[in-house]
Amino acid sequence: MLRLILLSGGSGKRLWPLSNDSRSKQFLKVLLNEHGHYESMIQRVWRQIGRSGLEEASVIATSQSQQDIVLGQLNGRAKIIVEPQRKDTFPAIALSALYLYSQEKLHPDEVIAVMPVDPYVELHFFDLIKRTERALKHSGADLALIGVKPTYPAEIYGYIMPRYEDMNEYLKVSYFKEKPGARTAEQLIQGRALWNCGVFSFRLRFLLSILERKGLPVEYERFRQAYPGLPANSFDYEVVEHTDKMIVLPYDGYWKDLGTWETLTNEMANTVVGKGIIKDSGNFPNNHIVNELDIPIAVIGLSDTIVAASPDGILVSSKSASAQIKELAFFVDNRPMYEEKRWGFSKIIDYKKYDNGKEVSIERVQICAGNRIEYPVSQTRKVWTVISGEGEANVAGHRRTVLPGKTLQIERGSAHSILAATDLDMIVVQLNID
Repeated sequence: MLRLILLSGGSGKRLWPLSNDSRSKQFLKVLLNEHGHYESMIQRVWRQIGRSGLEEASVIATSQSQQDIVLGQLNGRAKIIVEPQRKDTFPAIALSALYLYSQEKLHPDEVIAVMPVDPYVELHFFDLIKRTERALKHSGADLALIGVKPTYPAEIYGYIMPRYEDMNEYLKVSYFKEKPGARTAEQLIQGRALWNCGVFSFRLRFLLSILERKGLPVEYERFRQAYPGLPANSFDYEVVEHTDKMIVLPYDGYWKDLGTWETLTNEMANTVVGKGIIKDSGNFPNNHIVNELDIPIAVIGLSDTIVAASPDGILVSSKSASAQIKELAFFVDNRPMYEEKRWGFSKIIDYKKYDNGKEVSIERVQICAGNRIEYPVSQTRKVWTVISGEGEANVAGHRRTVLPGKTLQIERGSAHSILAATDLDMIVVQLNID
């Protein structure tokens, strides 16, 4: 049976300020599902995977900083493989494949498919992924890709040049070009090249042979130990560009990488998410507001504009220029001010770091009913003040019921935890001033 690895990474810079290091683009709940509820890209893809019968066959590779939000948004249903540290796609794919090989005893002749966790596609895209298994066995190829017809000479995608004389459900690949310049991309499109959709299917044995050739471990735990010293290379550069026996399955459907504010807002059903108003949209069209703050935003007399606001900052940009936010990453490398956790969320209300290194932060924390947060040792002095809800706290071995208005003081070095009996809201003040 085909196994599926989903890659959930990203630094969260292209959709700043809503995305950050722990909540990158795939976790933003701005898409409407069929029931009229907001969902994220990862939730949408996971729902499609379930309908395609692939959920039990799937694992998600992610970083430590995103583990909580993956489990939280998917209600703990996904099997997670956590990278020891963030690398590029080749180490992440190898780590996940070796987990299936060493821990789940996957036979080397079984087929593994890999895809990003956030493509915007139709349901039959996943049927095509399943068909890569049969295509690999029929063709004898080492690698199967999925390609889609380009709509413009993009410089951010890989290009697959098929051999069109072999018209089966798959085509043999003449060559692959990763992220060409605009002029080369135009030439490739004229030659009927396809965009790479980010799907790679191969027999496990194929990847094991590559690792052995590179002198890398093929046992999961040993590979984890070697992980920090591995180069951060992409699977495209490390494997695809050096593979001769490749096939591609053309995808005839809707495919989009919602990686910029311009592409994401094109798929949003509502022009305003959160508190906001766009005036005279008839004369000034194609504006969007995405607002996570509790203050209203008004857009007047502008066109083709995105205004995005979160505790991490505020962005006002023309949609066509919004991708340039990555060039300004030097000023968004601060700690995330909003983080989703498997138990709820935390939002920094105020934070101050003094010249002498002392720090004070004020944070709103919400713990969903039935969940617990636990710290074996407190690194700072803390004050917890319960705003609403009920729970049970344990501070340095002393248990007590907490209700609205209850304040707990936690000294540095103390073990502490709190279990939410109902949805629990707290203000947490952390003092690193000793």
